[in-house]
Amino acid sequence: MTARLLMLADTHVPKRARDLPDPVWHEVERADIVIHAGDWVDVRLLDAVEERARVLLGVYGNNDHGVLRERLPEVARLRIEDLAFGVVHETGQKAGRERRCDALYPDLDVLVFGHSHIPWDTTTPHGLRLLNPGSPTDRRRQPHGTYVTALVDGSELREVSLHALPR
Repeated sequence: MTARLLMLADTHVPKRARDLPDPVWHEVERADIVIHAGDWVDVRLLDAVEERARVLLGVYGNNDHGVLRERLPEVARLRIEDLAFGVVHETGQKAGRERRCDALYPDLDVLVFGHSHIPWDTTTPHGLRLLNPGSPTDRRRQPHGTYVTALVDGSELREVSLHALPR
C-alpha cells in the first residue's frame, strides 16, 4: 500500500498568517499522514489540523509554549510502511548537520525538521534522508512559501516534491 505524505513546518499561525493557504488545506485533506515539524504558535491550528488530517505526526518548536508543549513531543517517531520516520524542530546549524543527525538518529530512515524556514533535502553518509519543507506562511528570505509532499511505497520514499506557493 502507498501512503501519501504532507510535510509542513514553521506555520506560525496567526503571527505570520491568519490561516494556512488553501492549497495546503487541500493537501491536508488528501494526505494519509500529515507531518508538522513545529512552530505552530497557536493551539487552534493544531486542533484544526487534527480535525482534518487522517493521521498527524507533529512536534513542538521553539515558538510553541503552554498547551502545545503539553500535547506535542519534542521528537516524534512513526513507522510508515517499511520506513522509520522521525520529526524534530531543530537540528542545529547547517554546518555538520548530516554528521549530527546520523549520530542522534541512527534508527531512522527519514528525519523531517524545521526551524530555518529554508527547504532542505539531503541524504547523510549513513543513508538518513533529511527533509525540511520550509514554511508555507513565513518565507523569510525564500522567494516563496513552501511545503513538501511525498509517497511512501514499501521501503521507498518517492515523488518527493517541494511546492512553492504563490506570493
